[in-house]
Amino acid sequence: MPEAPLPPAAILSLPISGMTCASCAGRVERALGKLPGVTAASVNLATERAEVRGTVPLAAAIGAVVQAGYGVPEQRFDLGIGGMTCATCAGRVERALAKVPGVLEASVNLATERAMVRAVAGTPEAALAAAVAKAGYSLRESTPEVAAAEGGREKRDLILAAVLAAPFLLGMVGMAFGQDWMPHPWLQAALAAPVQFWLGARFYRAGWAALRAGTGNMDLLVALGTSAAFGLSAWMLLKHGAAHAGHHLYFEASAVVILFILLGKWLEARARRATGAAIRALLELRPRTAHRIGADGAEEAVPAAALVVGDLVAVRPGERIPADGLVREGRAGVDESALTGESVPVEKEPGARVSTGTIALDGRLVIEARAIGAETVLARVAAMVAAAQASRAPVQRLVDRVSAVFVPVVVGIALVTLVGWLLAGAGGEVAVMRAVAVLVIACPCALGLATPAAIMAGTGAAARAGILIRDAEAIERAQDVTLVAFDKTGTLTEGRPRLAAVHAAAGVTEAAAIRLAAGLQAGSEHPLARAVLARAGGDVPKVEAFRALPGRGVSATIDGQALLLGSPRALGESGAEAGALAAAAEAESGQGRTLAWLVETAPRLRVLAVLAFEDAEKPGAAAAIAGLRALGVKAAMISGDSKAAAGAVAARLGLDDVAAEVLPAGKAERVAAWQQAGERVAMVGDGVNDAPALAAAELGIAMGTGTDVAIQAAGITLLRGDPALVPAALDVTRRTLVKIRQNLGWAFGYNLVGVPLAAFGYLSPLVAGAAMALSSVSVLGNALLLSRWRPRS
Repeated sequence: MPEAPLPPAAILSLPISGMTCASCAGRVERALGKLPGVTAASVNLATERAEVRGTVPLAAAIGAVVQAGYGVPEQRFDLGIGGMTCATCAGRVERALAKVPGVLEASVNLATERAMVRAVAGTPEAALAAAVAKAGYSLRESTPEVAAAEGGREKRDLILAAVLAAPFLLGMVGMAFGQDWMPHPWLQAALAAPVQFWLGARFYRAGWAALRAGTGNMDLLVALGTSAAFGLSAWMLLKHGAAHAGHHLYFEASAVVILFILLGKWLEARARRATGAAIRALLELRPRTAHRIGADGAEEAVPAAALVVGDLVAVRPGERIPADGLVREGRAGVDESALTGESVPVEKEPGARVSTGTIALDGRLVIEARAIGAETVLARVAAMVAAAQASRAPVQRLVDRVSAVFVPVVVGIALVTLVGWLLAGAGGEVAVMRAVAVLVIACPCALGLATPAAIMAGTGAAARAGILIRDAEAIERAQDVTLVAFDKTGTLTEGRPRLAAVHAAAGVTEAAAIRLAAGLQAGSEHPLARAVLARAGGDVPKVEAFRALPGRGVSATIDGQALLLGSPRALGESGAEAGALAAAAEAESGQGRTLAWLVETAPRLRVLAVLAFEDAEKPGAAAAIAGLRALGVKAAMISGDSKAAAGAVAARLGLDDVAAEVLPAGKAERVAAWQQAGERVAMVGDGVNDAPALAAAELGIAMGTGTDVAIQAAGITLLRGDPALVPAALDVTRRTLVKIRQNLGWAFGYNLVGVPLAAFGYLSPLVAGAAMALSSVSVLGNALLLSRWRPRS
């Protein structure tokens, strides 16, 4: 949002973080004092605040503090906004919030009726509420109870309007058959008045609030149009009497238009609730009660919200897990589908991590709570989905510019229509009805709903599949991706090497070689050591004189044998010859496998075996590459492995490009090289060393099984480590952007076609009212088609 400079002689108060002494305060003070427009700056170390006098923009002041090496703490507000009806309303609230001192950014979502505000810490919520009220709206709680009450009122008003307008509808049917079934003129006035001034009072209130704020909105258009129809009819009735005014009354126009608009609002509210179903479904996964285990071992039913970190909780078969934690006792298959989209149960045993909202299927678990409330994976997922749904797509900027001038332009067109028909010789009644039709049909509701409705539906469908989209900008960036670069280990491969083959020398059995290698590796946390120990089972001999050989391997004595297990370099340094195992080693190396040599160094020097390890591809890796190819996107891989190892994986998966022997610091440089070659790159990774590359790419995609640093640097997070979700993520983002463009095309096209038709007399107010209601519902309905999206199997 653009930020206005402070008014002359204004005082800007900023919280400052990171100061430790008077020197720090002086440095911040000098940095602020150098800014253009600043007349005075003072910093209080005790209160950790700075006061700036002058006309400096807030962003410039914050930039000076950051450049000086300190920080300005921020806070975020999630506000429910009452009274918005169209894109013009949302834009006005957004501009009002952006003008509040301390506000850095404000984004208003018409579909969710919420405002997300980022502000300097200490910004009072009361100031935000006052700005919203001055713009003609109000803050309100957004709870299921409030939504249910509002839905009940909408339904009641719709039913009453339908009952009161029914005689008019019947009369219109009669007119189609050449019959006069319209009620008596005075009865028409009696039926239309409560619809106009009671059920339609909302339009007057909201329209007046808009006028007081110096602008207009949809409600103003409806109020002007229906009032003109009702007023003209009342004047004709009073002037000519019931006997002569019957054929010149338009009470049905005002009543039925309001009925159609209320019907559209009710359908719109139902569709909005459907688009927001993803967040509600996520939050409903949280169980309300938990079985906490006391110090005496007894179970006690307590509210899940009462749990604290460190509590032991019993989870019975069929129950949802109430907190993130570690399994301490028991084994069970856990259904994580609602959170990750994975339909196959995951086996959990002591030491395994579990997440809130997942279901223990076939066993009792005792878990130690490690995260509760807002710190759980479930809560963070819901927060990310909510933030994405509240974000604004760059394409929305055109809508913002149009909505800012829409209502004044429409009122101008209506006035031109009125005058034009009068000058053309049409009667006053005809001219008024044409102007009313223009006012009624030119509703900007569809414009305001087009983008947020599609984003809500698309991000909700993605979340159900285990794909978290950070914001609307990520949706647009995904559209242009031409190449997806995968980090190899942990992304395309399991990240857990396995012992693929053992080639033993003459006179040495495979089992004996594995046993000796396991003894040498006992107690080690190295991935290759874990692979050997897993293969050996429990048959691990005792060792003596153990010694680690950094960068080469390990050595020890087992049963009187001096042994070495290490790399090809260690083999060369030992002086032993590969002999008959050289051919097998070369073949394994050609497949990209990592070699470890088992050598006896005393009492005699000889090679006992060569062990070959491989990091197997994930089951979904091949499907991921095929899926990308179907989308017309190339696939590449970045790896620190040797060219042989990386090339073998690339050949098996059919990758288009591979960058091998890349150091962690060089991943971002490799991404930049692809970009310089004209590619739009999406980087997929899971480790700390992937974060720079994720940030450098046009789109970062993080495996949710990876580190928090990688996840925070990415625009899209995959909740499970399945690479097949990568093409699914690109697919759903592209479909979402298509829906946004379709909706905007429909909304703009509707007004571009409807307004001229109404102005030239081809649409009556009744048809205009029905079409206006249909426009919003059709936009929401089109967006809701996204909720049926599922990843391709």
